[in-house]
Parts: sequence; C-alpha cells; structure tokens
Amino acid sequence: MKKFRVAVLANLKKNAPRIDGMPADQWDDLDSEKTINALVDAVRSGGHEAEFFEGDTSLVNTLPSYQPDICFNICEGHFGDSREAHIPSILEMLRIPYTGSKVLTLALALDKPMTKRILAWHDLPTPPFQTFERSNEKLHDDLTFPLFVKPSREGTGMGVSRKSIVHNEEELREQVSYIIERYHQVALVENYIEGREITVGMVGNLVGPVARRLPVNPRAPRVQAGLRFFPPLEVDLQPYHDSDEVYSNRLKVDLADQLTYLCPASLDDEVIDELNWLAAAVFRVTGGLDVSRVDFRLDANDNWKPYILEINPLPGLSPGISDIVIEAAADGVEHAELVNMILNTALRRYNLIED
Repeated sequence: MKKFRVAVLANLKKNAPRIDGMPADQWDDLDSEKTINALVDAVRSGGHEAEFFEGDTSLVNTLPSYQPDICFNICEGHFGDSREAHIPSILEMLRIPYTGSKVLTLALALDKPMTKRILAWHDLPTPPFQTFERSNEKLHDDLTFPLFVKPSREGTGMGVSRKSIVHNEEELREQVSYIIERYHQVALVENYIEGREITVGMVGNLVGPVARRLPVNPRAPRVQAGLRFFPPLEVDLQPYHDSDEVYSNRLKVDLADQLTYLCPASLDDEVIDELNWLAAAVFRVTGGLDVSRVDFRLDANDNWKPYILEINPLPGLSPGISDIVIEAAADGVEHAELVNMILNTALRRYNLIED
C-alpha cells in the first residue's frame, strides 16, 4: 500500500482554555495524551507517516508546512454551537482531505434537537421532545412524565445524571433551570424510555442510491451496503442503579475503566438487524461518512421497541474504554486495525487508494 503523510488532529484536555465559572465537566469530551499517542502509533503501524497537531487556529500555519495527504480528525472543538465542525471547515478551506463526516453533518449531530427534527421528518423512531429556552415554558401535551432532561449540545454524558429523570413539574423546572444556567444553552426534554441502552458502531460508507432521504416506498430495499456494523454494546448499569440509573457523565468519565461492557449485547438476531438498519438510516439522512455510533433505548414497556437517541459521527477512540473500540474488539478488530480501517475508508472516499 502507498505510504501517506497523516496529520492526527485532536484537542488535548491539558491544552484546553480555562475560564472562570466554567463547569467542571467542560472538557470531559477532550482527549488524553494516551489516546493521542495510541492514534499516532496506530497510523504508523499501518505503514504511514503520522504526527499530532492540536486542533485550533494554529493549523492554518502548521498544516501547510507539514503538507499532509490526509488528516485523521477527532477534534471536539472548544467553543460554539458547531464547535465540532470548526476544524473540518478550516481543512476544507485549505483543501486538505480528512476522515469522518463533513461540516454540515458534524454541526447537525452536535445539536440534538435539530437531529431529532430530521429523524422525526423521516419517521424514524425517536422519543417525543421539546426544547426549553426558559424554565417556565408550558410543557407540550404529547410529553408525559417521567421525562429526561439534558443539554442540547454536549457529549460524553455531560449534564446527565440520575436527576436527569424527572417525575413531576417541580423536578422538571428545577432540572431545566440547572441545564440552562450551567451550560448556557437550550435544555432538551424528551419522554424517558425505560429500558436498555444499546449503542451500535459502524465503519464504511453507503453505496448505491443514498441521497439524504429514505425511500417513500416502505417496501423498498433497506440500503445499508458498504457499512460494517460492529456487535451492539450494552453497559451493565445494574451495579449503579441506586446511584446513577442512567449512563451518566460520572460513569462515562470517572468510572469508565470499571464498568462491565456487555458486547455483544444479549439480543435476538431480528433485533440486531433492526438496530443495524436504523443505524444505517440515521447515518444516511444525516450525511454520515466513514465512521459513526448510534445510541438507542429499547422500551421495556413496549415490547423492547427501539428508539433513536442520537448519532455520534465523531465517536471516541480511546483504547479499551470507548464504545466503538470495545465493539470492534468484540468483532476481532483491535484498536490499531480500527483506526486504519477508518483511515482507509476515507482514503478510498477521496480516491487516494483503490478497493
């Protein structure tokens, strides 16, 4: 295989700006040096040249000097409603190829309510929801307690705890106020789906007629060719039921290396097929590229019906603890191979290598 020069772009926690009054979990979705080193080593193990660059405005000067053939991008960004799209925007202005989804998809997926509007328009199952700019707004009639409250534009379970599940008006108003005041953004409120939380990771790109819409004909073939689905993952929350009850920020960050990950999750083949199809559909209508992870809740009160929570087109790649890394390992794909699988998928998409 041809040797490429690859710039690994990420945001290190230690390099993140510090501002008075910032929430303690502000930078929980940024990466550690261990993760960055593992990514660089993985790319090098694939026979390529690789160097790490901090994903900020300095790239305008540093990348042209390095002259990469492609960038391996996992930048979360620092500030703004579309922060995950900032570095890809710079890369497109510089006309440098990069892995993963493009600007519009990254901006859309970070905005959970906007993503849910797209899903609802396509009749894809997602819990009924409402956004709150103020805590005293009237609750929509199609929302019933218990409800789930979270920030509109955060990842890594930020703002999610046991208190996110609210059972009455008083708890709702209190949690909505907390989210708005702490994260300075709209609060997302949706029907709470009691049941199992499942995530499905995938690498690849759809082939065939894959415009950002689903076929009008419900009997049309389900388009999912070109994607490799990894086994579904479920986190065993039972040991933490009294303290967390949900896949919270505390579990994802503080206790990530202590959790029990059930992968493959214990699901019937028919359920797995349905989850894969729904994951492909979300990937399709949001314009996903190269890699993504889709999160679901299976409704314990409705024959385990799957509901789509969100798509993450920039899934974490921390060795041993990130969901998609665990899913890939369950399918016999170790960390370095997964990284190169994503890289090669992007290289093919840019016609830099052939199948």
